[in-house]
Amino acid sequence: MEAVLLSRWQFAITTIYHFLFVPVTLGMAIFVALLETCYVKTKKPEWKKTCRKLLHFFGTLFLINFAMGVVTGLVQEFQFGMNWSEYSRFMGDIFGAPLALEALTAFFLESTFLGIWMFGWDKLSEKAHCACIWLVALGSNLSAFWILVANSFMQHPVGYVLANGRAEMASFAELVTNHYILGEQSHTLFAGITTAGFVVMAVSAWKLMHDTESRYAFTQAIKAGAIYTLVGVVGVIASGHFHTQYLAQANPMKLASMEALWETEDPAPFAVLAYPNMEKGQNDFEITIPYMFTIMVHDGPSGEVRGINDLQKEAVQKYGEGDYRPHVTMLFYAFRAMVGAGFFMVLVSLVVLYLTKKEKLLSAKKLLYALPWLVVIPFIANSCGWIVAEMGRQPWLVVGLQKTVNGVSPNLTAGEIWFTMIGFTVLYLLLIITALYLAFRFIRRTQITPAIEGGK
Repeated sequence: MEAVLLSRWQFAITTIYHFLFVPVTLGMAIFVALLETCYVKTKKPEWKKTCRKLLHFFGTLFLINFAMGVVTGLVQEFQFGMNWSEYSRFMGDIFGAPLALEALTAFFLESTFLGIWMFGWDKLSEKAHCACIWLVALGSNLSAFWILVANSFMQHPVGYVLANGRAEMASFAELVTNHYILGEQSHTLFAGITTAGFVVMAVSAWKLMHDTESRYAFTQAIKAGAIYTLVGVVGVIASGHFHTQYLAQANPMKLASMEALWETEDPAPFAVLAYPNMEKGQNDFEITIPYMFTIMVHDGPSGEVRGINDLQKEAVQKYGEGDYRPHVTMLFYAFRAMVGAGFFMVLVSLVVLYLTKKEKLLSAKKLLYALPWLVVIPFIANSCGWIVAEMGRQPWLVVGLQKTVNGVSPNLTAGEIWFTMIGFTVLYLLLIITALYLAFRFIRRTQITPAIEGGK
């Protein structure tokens, strides 16, 4: 069991490291593509010059982040063979296909056209150069799609048969049209847009306070970042709502655990705050909103929502003796941290837009000083979201097919895991420090002077 627990910790740590950069890549690629589209379309010569400089600025930050995303993602694939060989044996026929397609289609697409975009300035026409960054954005999000195809199978298996002691693909079409993908893909995409928008606001706020020569350009950038963040959060809320309703059928145990709903109820309340007690199968303390959970799931005040205790009994009857509940307390609070972070970002974005419209942004010094520090908020939200997604399917590695304890490499020792985990942590720490140093130095040294008289 120690090897299983340590392997889970190792994969969780490397995943969190990797996913610090993935949402920024997904969202920033689209932001840079939109910015270049504005650059190509604008007829105002003074704005065109400023827009191109902003394009270079945020494009460079995107490149730094992209490189970190690639490097940190490689380690995860190695772990399938090193730590999770039994999982790889059981799932290889299905899991291998989307991962191979991710490399052959998405990664080659984004890396090829990213190179052309980097070195194609003034060598390609403006429209052709703009098309390159849109293809990069497409490739980045296509990469996420293929990975989520694999992950969605783990959450909700479809299109397979059990043969020769392993899961084998029966229908590739069913695999890629798994309804679970819709929720994960849309949620991930809009989370990336939210993250990138907030990063743009944070960087722009720092420039507004420390670089007076660049204020005109970054006043426009912070406004665009606020709008981009709002679009992302609205998308996250909408996709999350529909995915929650789908979870009621696909994985009701995860859904009930997210809300710490122990007993089946109709109508079911929403717990604003609770203290789950897994030993007793109840909440020792809770503050609830009547009807709200049912409204979320059924879009109306009536409708049954199954509780954890009943779902546990059903799982025992179907799979045999065992505890089929995830860590309810962790899921409950991780979900609320994610939601709370989302609404906080909405508030900040609305305040920024209001102050920008009233031309009072520069006088709001406390907000501008705070924004660079608040940049951690979307990353906390993203990490909490994946904690909910991945811990919510426990004790299953592949829901209904393979338990986590059965997926670990049989000859793996705790010492080996500790050695590699410490090594990865130190290496990733050094990489993050290097990336942050390069990004901060670039931000600090780059000026975007106004292209028109008076700077406004």
